[in-house]
Amino acid sequence: MLDITIKCHTTDIVITGGSSGIGKALAIEFVKKGASVTIAARDQEKLKEAETEIKAFIKDAENQKVHWVAMDVSKDYMDVERSINKAESQLGPISILVNCAGTSISGTFEDLPVEKFQQMMQINYLGSVYPTRAVVKSMKSRRQGRIVFVSSQAGQLGVYGYTAYSPSKYALRGLAESLQMEVKPYNIYVTVAFPPDTDTPGFTNEQIGKPKETQLISQSSGFFKAESVAKSVMEDTLNGRFLCSVGLDGWMLRCLTCGMTPITSALDGIQQVFLMGVFRLVSAFYLVSFDRIVQQCHRERKQKEKSS
Repeated sequence: MLDITIKCHTTDIVITGGSSGIGKALAIEFVKKGASVTIAARDQEKLKEAETEIKAFIKDAENQKVHWVAMDVSKDYMDVERSINKAESQLGPISILVNCAGTSISGTFEDLPVEKFQQMMQINYLGSVYPTRAVVKSMKSRRQGRIVFVSSQAGQLGVYGYTAYSPSKYALRGLAESLQMEVKPYNIYVTVAFPPDTDTPGFTNEQIGKPKETQLISQSSGFFKAESVAKSVMEDTLNGRFLCSVGLDGWMLRCLTCGMTPITSALDGIQQVFLMGVFRLVSAFYLVSFDRIVQQCHRERKQKEKSS
């Protein structure tokens, strides 16, 4: 049975990547619930703008706080630790850490420079390892905490054009499972979220140079507002749920790829046991359609080369 002790009105939260997109939407949702929030990102101007926007949703001006701290979560661990300590000095002990900082690069395997593979692991994976390492000791000493890793549906299945991006998001799943085993005795619970394509500035930038195959395949799981994704992540975090998904396809993928993940909901466990076989059959039709998209784009490209 989960020991759910964290309540928003007594919670101090740090959100990396909190100056825009899902991170900012999460900050707003937590503030609406009465929490105090520190947002972290690299760009100070964007942080200041986001801070002003988030503060507009404060319900208790006397007890709630919103701060920002500039840091690059992917570069230097000691710098990240100092920034986390600064956040704790402003808000108090951190109850929830949301690792939302990340970026996406798409392109075919042989066309992407090797440096891009390194960059994806540095930002999307180590950019979550460093902040988590900086808070976990304090959480263990207080025997309380929540740690959230924002992955992606591309962290559940490999997709054309994501040979650099998908592995960095898959890595978060392995980190989350291993870490959960270590920290569960201390009443710390881990949530790993797999959002689909979401209407954020990052997604807009990602479209530049995105292979046609990747665009067409990604469309199959829909397009969601950052606010709806943030609400799902917040709810699952506060309830101590390990896997967080958004939308019908996300729910299917959560059941289909559950593997040996912790069962933190009886309903989830029952669904996974009885639906996995059915969803495997459904996924076969998806894979056939994805293959057709790749083959069609390949033929179009070849015809274009012949005619030029």
